[in-house]
Amino acid sequence: MSTLKIRFSYSLLVLAALVITACQRSGKCVESNDLPAIFPDYVDVTVPVDIAPLNFAMLDDSLTRMVVVVTGDKGGRIEVEGDYADFPIDEWQALLSQNRGGKLSVSVKARGEGKVWTAYLPFSINVSTDSLGDKSIAYRRIAPGYQLYGHMGIYQRTLATFDEVVIEDNSNQPGTCLNCHTSNRGNAAQHTYHRRGNNAGTFVEHEQTGRYQAEPPKELGGSMVYPYWHPSGRYIAYSTNKTSQMFHLANAEKRIEVYDSQSDVFVYDVLQKRVLLDTLIMRRLWAENTPAFSPDGRWLYFTTARRQVYPTDYNRERYSLCRVAFDEQTGRLGQHVDTLLRGDTISISWPRPSYDGRYIMFTTANHGYFTIWHPEADLWLLDLETGATRPLTEVNSPRAESFHNWSSNSRWFLFTSRRSDGLYSRIYFSSLTPDGKATKPFLLPQRNPKAYDLTSLYSFNTPEFLIK
Repeated sequence: MSTLKIRFSYSLLVLAALVITACQRSGKCVESNDLPAIFPDYVDVTVPVDIAPLNFAMLDDSLTRMVVVVTGDKGGRIEVEGDYADFPIDEWQALLSQNRGGKLSVSVKARGEGKVWTAYLPFSINVSTDSLGDKSIAYRRIAPGYQLYGHMGIYQRTLATFDEVVIEDNSNQPGTCLNCHTSNRGNAAQHTYHRRGNNAGTFVEHEQTGRYQAEPPKELGGSMVYPYWHPSGRYIAYSTNKTSQMFHLANAEKRIEVYDSQSDVFVYDVLQKRVLLDTLIMRRLWAENTPAFSPDGRWLYFTTARRQVYPTDYNRERYSLCRVAFDEQTGRLGQHVDTLLRGDTISISWPRPSYDGRYIMFTTANHGYFTIWHPEADLWLLDLETGATRPLTEVNSPRAESFHNWSSNSRWFLFTSRRSDGLYSRIYFSSLTPDGKATKPFLLPQRNPKAYDLTSLYSFNTPEFLIK
């Protein structure tokens, strides 16, 4: 018998043993030839060893009882029973650590009230050799409205557990909007965020200056938003935007358009507390937006588009990806702007370079840059070594993928997506293989994910990794 046939026969024997064992425990049992339909979808995902338990429930609400057995191909086993799979954190972490670079096999059986058990085909979870490297993430949680902010806050979530703490919220100042929170490559000691409404302003925190409110010069004519730190920690690139919104009256897929009547990119000196104005990239008839420094600090990436007439020509505004040299010693920009990708047929926004200098991940849409309201928005990848660009079809969905960030080791990235219901943005994780392919994304784990994610009235947005 060939090696292939031996392996295939062995796999069938293992599958049969799992099904028989599951049915023996409960008496009557129906064997299914299908994988279990679960929420979240963790079938064949790839996870780091330092992630919280991938708890899940049956997607069918009538299936109210589960028995789940997880075994590692390098050893270890967890068995849980309940109305959803709730894995003990310590046992889960030990199982992942033991099976680093291997696979977990997950067998599920479920039943409804007064019904017999159904045993489903087992599925796999791949355990990456690459850890996250970062201990937590930060995100804003906000009700997805258009004008009234309600309660919102910026939160920090530990990735190995389900612990969440408040970084900043508006409970003491109702009606204010907290946004644009950004740390320097996950260093929470170097942090900035913007507040709209009462006591509006942009706030900066740095080890050498403490926390203070940055004052932009009046000639900018807008707020200091969409920040990105220079790796040295001395500078922050901001965009200043006069933002407006308008509503679609006859488009079921698109409800709102957010646009800028004016926007410019500039650099702020954190230590000297002053704006470094440079007219090279501040052009009157053009919009500049979504800046980002290169990992070595030598380049400033940004997007730019010729400003259109609103509201008639809103769908003609398409942003291109550009870069300009930056001198850390003087804080000055270079004298030449390079166009890396032209926005002829698609609009490019939110360039985020990987910290190892290999890639730039960006978001595309048919027009504009406020991609959270664009169901066609997708993630793309630019390989800086080869110049090749491509859509990340491995992670994109028919609904909006709107914001993304890299882990500090550049092995993982997170992004927000409205794929589950088209209304609420949630956080997903994926990793890149050495050949630049993305693994199947998985939803941020929650203790009781079905109760949490499917009943929450809040969206997650602008997430980022934090080292601690």
